[in-house]
Amino acid sequence: MPGLLRGIARTAVVAGTATAVSGRVRRRQDDKFAQRDADTAAKRDAAYDDETAPPPDEAPPAEPAPDATAERLDQLKTLGELKQSGVLTDAEFQAQKAKILAG
Repeated sequence: MPGLLRGIARTAVVAGTATAVSGRVRRRQDDKFAQRDADTAAKRDAAYDDETAPPPDEAPPAEPAPDATAERLDQLKTLGELKQSGVLTDAEFQAQKAKILAG
């Protein structure tokens, strides 16, 4: 009987040690994976915030100032008068008109 008890005791010690080591390894892995998941979530949230954030303040495309528009209209009016008076040909008129409208 003493040999049987010794074998049972040894088995209990080995099993207890294995359980303790297994539990410690499991806790370390859980901590490691929890940290990795938290880092991944933080990166995902940061990327999502970057996508949904409004773009940096950008100036809207510059529209011609009212003075520039009025100046263009005056140039076109003068150009039309020159064409009617015969100073400009149709081709010259179209070329100058395109320059005024483009610039």
